[in-house]
Parts: sequence; C-alpha cells; structure tokens
Amino acid sequence: MPLRNLETWMWAEACDILDRADRLHRQFFRPAVMNAKQPTWEPPVDVYETGYDFKITIALPGVAPEHLSVILESDHLIIEGQRHLPNTAEAHIRRLEIPYGRFERRIELPARRFEIGTREFVNGCLIISLRKI
Repeated sequence: MPLRNLETWMWAEACDILDRADRLHRQFFRPAVMNAKQPTWEPPVDVYETGYDFKITIALPGVAPEHLSVILESDHLIIEGQRHLPNTAEAHIRRLEIPYGRFERRIELPARRFEIGTREFVNGCLIISLRKI
C-alpha cells in the first residue's frame, strides 16, 4: 500500500473512532429539556450477575449520597438524584462537560424476586448488591 493511502486510511480510522466515542458519550449522558420533574441525564452502569446476587455499579462522581435514592420496583431498579453545580457565583464558566441537574437511571431486572443488600460508595461509584430471593 502506498504511503499516501496508508495515511488516508489511518486518518479515516481515527475519525471513525472519535465519532464512535462521541456517540457513546451522548448515549450515556443524554441531555433533556431542563424541567424540575424530568431527569436531565442518565449515569452509566455496569451489571454483573453471580449465582446469588446482582452487582450494579453506577458512576456518580460528585454526587453526595444524601442527594440520591434507590427504589426497587417489581422489575426495575431505579436510581435517581441530583448533581448540583459547584458554587460558581464569582467564576466565569469556560466549559461544562460534566452533566448536572436531576438524573434517573432505570435498570430492567429479570423476572424474579430481589431485595436490596449492600449499598456503598467507592471511588465515585455507587455499588448496589441485589440479593436473589
């Protein structure tokens, strides 16, 4: 392959990777119309299943534990809360990429009974264990 074609191919691949990363970012942090009752973003989650429980990790850096709630419905786990803007009264905002405001994440669960086990914050992540009953 000539050098020029290799450079063009590499540039196209790099642009494609950046485009995919941008789409993933928008998927995880979906902004919505600002409304006090509507969530404005969804935090990303990881879900792992063992023989006796589900482990759910929700990325929530900068969210205080007292600003969120965890609700177990029949077939969903709902994590909702608020990430507040830092005090910027005397600051000129140059860039805001971290989502702020009300958030909600609904995680569909398999058809069976669960109960909330442990809840802990580790390195900006809420880790929830759902015990299978």
